[in-house]
Amino acid sequence: MQDFAIAWDWLSFAVRWLHVITGIAWIGSSFYFIALDLGLKQRPGLPAGAHGEEWQVHGGGFYHIQKYLVAPAELPEHLTWFKWESYSTWLSGFAMLAIVYYAGADLYLVDPAVLDVSAPVAILISLASLAVGWLIYDLLCKSPLGNDDTKLMVVLYVVLVAIAWGYTQLFTGRAAFLHLGAFTATIMSANVFLIIIPNQKIVVADLMAGRKPDPKYGKIAKTRSLHNNYLTLPVIFLMLSNHYPLAFGTEFNWVIASLIFLIGVLIRHYFNTVHARKGRPHWTWGLAAVLFIIIMWLSTAPSVLTGEPKLSALQQQMVASAHFPAVRDTVMGRCGMCHSAEPSYEGIHRAPKGVVLDTDQGIASHAREIYLQAGRSHAMPPANVSGITEKERALIVAWFEEGRE
Repeated sequence: MQDFAIAWDWLSFAVRWLHVITGIAWIGSSFYFIALDLGLKQRPGLPAGAHGEEWQVHGGGFYHIQKYLVAPAELPEHLTWFKWESYSTWLSGFAMLAIVYYAGADLYLVDPAVLDVSAPVAILISLASLAVGWLIYDLLCKSPLGNDDTKLMVVLYVVLVAIAWGYTQLFTGRAAFLHLGAFTATIMSANVFLIIIPNQKIVVADLMAGRKPDPKYGKIAKTRSLHNNYLTLPVIFLMLSNHYPLAFGTEFNWVIASLIFLIGVLIRHYFNTVHARKGRPHWTWGLAAVLFIIIMWLSTAPSVLTGEPKLSALQQQMVASAHFPAVRDTVMGRCGMCHSAEPSYEGIHRAPKGVVLDTDQGIASHAREIYLQAGRSHAMPPANVSGITEKERALIVAWFEEGRE
């Protein structure tokens, strides 16, 4: 059992690393092409069908790039498709969702105080929400609203706010933020897989058959690409938010998530305007800063009392262990100076990462982290400032492994 827990943690690390790598590749290419598209210039003498061109310098050389709104008269022999960055990012992200949140549903996905359901039911809700979310988004884009980008974006924002609130009524705060990110990322990747690439393939097929491509396919693809452009930064925040409990673990977490979408739009608007050579709207950063200050205030606003959280069956099993009283004394004595509701360690004003270990429920909820970081490894306490002994570490290991059998 202990070897499995360690291997599983390394698997989680590996998949997370892969997700970061593929995400960088996708975001990098996406940002580059948005900047390139906005910086295109028209001039007399461009080839037939060319919409604009751009000269760039990088790596000791010059690049001359031309864009065709539909396609060139003749298809080049070598054509690079930018799609696997998106697919790999989504696949690795879903793998991480399964490894961390589905396999660890009792700890990370289900909160009985929010919605007391079994792990399989919670997983089904998660999967259904991602699929239904794409269908709602796609129908809105294909509705008459799709002809007006501004109105469509406003309606989509209202939908995202509703989804943000809905997830907080279903899952733990951590899982709610992660799912909102996955919900948005699914829309983005599905845009590439189901709309952008298929439309480009239709254009290529028309060219190969000697037909004139219909420009509507390019227009539709560009609209979906625009949505992806503005959704990227909020998704990054949501995917990183599980490290910051002041974002996901507060009463107004869904409001915080909603404001993050606005901040992302403001920042992207700044860069899009600069890349289009239409000025530098510095006001966007000022407004983004104001919204972030509001978020900081919301994260510390008084919480509504909801009663004592319920222990899951697994947590009850961990508390019932014969080792638990000794483990509780060890954790409270060696970790409690930092990981408590009111930390006493100098310079620590809030429990690191929101991990509070001054109650039975708190210790049982974080049993796996305690096992890995203070039992199987010496990561905690940092520099062993509280002097935890090897005997105490061994006790933590025995407690966790007995409770998971």
